[in-house]
Amino acid sequence: MQPKEGKTAIVMGAGGFIGSHLVRRLKDEGYWVRGVDLKWPEFDKTAADDFIIGDLRDQKVVADVIFENVDEVYQLAADMGGAGYIFTGENDANVMHNSATINLNVAHEALKKNVGKIFYSSSACMYPEHNQLDPDNPKCSEDSAYPANPDSEYGWEKLFSERLYKAFERNYGMQVRIARFHNIFGVMGTWRGGKEKAPAALCRKVVETPEGGTIEVWGDGKQTRSFLFIEECVEGVRNLMKSDFSEPVNIGSEEMISINDFAQMIIDISGKNITIKNIPGPEGVRGRNSDNALIQEKVGWSPSWPLRKGIELTYKWISEQAAKS
Repeated sequence: MQPKEGKTAIVMGAGGFIGSHLVRRLKDEGYWVRGVDLKWPEFDKTAADDFIIGDLRDQKVVADVIFENVDEVYQLAADMGGAGYIFTGENDANVMHNSATINLNVAHEALKKNVGKIFYSSSACMYPEHNQLDPDNPKCSEDSAYPANPDSEYGWEKLFSERLYKAFERNYGMQVRIARFHNIFGVMGTWRGGKEKAPAALCRKVVETPEGGTIEVWGDGKQTRSFLFIEECVEGVRNLMKSDFSEPVNIGSEEMISINDFAQMIIDISGKNITIKNIPGPEGVRGRNSDNALIQEKVGWSPSWPLRKGIELTYKWISEQAAKS
């Protein structure tokens, strides 16, 4: 099934959290959208016009789903998860092999099919670990990426794939846009099972903990992060795709917060009397915060939502999900 007229887009990873929201946004803008993933969206029906269940590690699947002269391809498909999945080291081989294979297949096929423009979702995990040792003063500006020293194999694969798409751009004139996402969260995201990220995991813990109870937080809680609500992420992606800027840029929030303060914010939202117990566990770098100077200058985008606003919506949604299960 292919469209006869109008703008067209293919979203790889359309069954995932960011991908399913992006499909909906593209539909709202009038695109004909094909979604591709190993699975359907978990929490809502897809908004895509056409949805193909397929394994993008398979070259034939990629060849079948990318059609000639599609206007835009969004490559978000990856083997990934939260700290409990990425930083234990137990999933490194799969993370690197699966994600790199997908990107090699997609870049090759996009060139063959004369794709108009391709978006690749990289990650702040590609930034050097040595620039993120001070939780109060992390350096994550785009020009700090080299010399490279990511803190995980997930980050190394993201960096490799950035270079892959840039090489196709240099050698073949492919139109490429790359965003380094910083901790995207929100409604209709994974909130249990081991692959959930910190905002959803902490919301779930608070939801499931009775009044007077205790939640466990990995590390000493002094490590810092910033978190960006999903609607703002999608807005940033669309602004980047409409721009003429082709170098990698951060898409994230500059509202940095310690993990213990973040957990306390969620507890305050819940209205419960809950205490925090810090325990050993995978935590990644000591500090990370988006630096939005470049995307503000080149694309004219910056987030506007305060962290608490997005967390209130996310906590409410996870509370509703937990009540159903």
